[in-house]
Amino acid sequence: MNVFKSADILLPQNVDLEKWAVIACDQFTSDPAYWQRVRSFAGEGPSTIHLILPEAELGSGDEAETVKKINAAMERYLQEEVFRVYPDSYIYIERTLVDGSVRPGLLGVVDLEAYDYHPGSDSPVRATEKTVLERIPPRQRVRKDAPIELPHVLMLCDDDQMSLIEPVAAVRDSLPLLYDLQLMEQGGRIRGWLVQGDVAKAFDARFEAFSRSYQEKYSDLPGASVLLAVGDGNHSLATAKSCYEALKAEHPGEDLSGHAARYSLVELENIHDPSLVFAPIHRIITGVDGQQLLADLGACCAEGGYEVSWICGEKQGKVYLDRARGELAVAVLQEFLDRWLAEHQGQIDYIHGDEEVMQLGKQEDAVAFLLPPMEKHQLFRGVISGGALPRKTFSMGHAREKRYYMEGRKIR
Repeated sequence: MNVFKSADILLPQNVDLEKWAVIACDQFTSDPAYWQRVRSFAGEGPSTIHLILPEAELGSGDEAETVKKINAAMERYLQEEVFRVYPDSYIYIERTLVDGSVRPGLLGVVDLEAYDYHPGSDSPVRATEKTVLERIPPRQRVRKDAPIELPHVLMLCDDDQMSLIEPVAAVRDSLPLLYDLQLMEQGGRIRGWLVQGDVAKAFDARFEAFSRSYQEKYSDLPGASVLLAVGDGNHSLATAKSCYEALKAEHPGEDLSGHAARYSLVELENIHDPSLVFAPIHRIITGVDGQQLLADLGACCAEGGYEVSWICGEKQGKVYLDRARGELAVAVLQEFLDRWLAEHQGQIDYIHGDEEVMQLGKQEDAVAFLLPPMEKHQLFRGVISGGALPRKTFSMGHAREKRYYMEGRKIR
């Protein structure tokens, strides 16, 4: 059985799609004003802002009551037929980014039985970064009783032959256009086409052939090869997996092979597409003596090391992190920050976008680090050889280029 396949996909009907589509909940975590603008723009009408809990708002109110409201809104949307069901379908997606490039993808479901986010896993579908287990429970509380899921997971394939998504793109003009809109908050343009019937069957056959050959990839490396890797939304997919495992524990011995919760809706993208750019995820540390932190970081520096810029109040500079300490600059820095924060007060956050982190670094009692981007060819090799990359190693595009919630799927 293919680990990625078609599904019964929900799309809103008779709604203002620009107000409906909202960016992934884990974006703009240090910018509550962004989410206030979104809520103001969406109003009380149908919108995915009423179906998600932005991480920027965690701890800002009664979370249990908020989750109840989210689940109630989902039930209401289902009862009021806000959604239309497209059975046994994929959706071919083109996202026009801020720079004008177009990022193609194919929406379907991944089999959670084939996915494992634990380090050292040899499953065909794997996390690209270390999963922070503490981040899963808040997401579990949202998903646990939710009747539908809304995906912001971007899944990557290493398809250098351009054999999977590209043939669908070649026939897109023969497919029914489902939506075409500008996304709020300068998110660019997005279009989606319905993929069913012969085009879907042809993709299934190509994916099956691709799956048979993946074990031969990276044969020079120790460890099992990776068929699909999570490019974005790792913790959301880990949450779906943990909820499915909890369901299995509650129903021992039952056949859950056809249960909707066994699968999770994701957008598949090809790592070799030229529109796919890996942007760095920067670090901001607050509530600290920034100059002391920088002084202590000196022990991890060496001549000819990885160049990393920093901002601390009105001061700016560079450090050169010792290459002998890791394969990536982010690995060296993150290992130091984890140790340092375990011994000192302070909080760390992960920021998309150079300008945003530079402004945050100018705060009192803060220091920000601007990291260099990771090369694409390092991704699958890094996951296979190291088990996972350091958390928040890279971002697929900048903050406003993350996936917006558009489609959904019933999970109970």
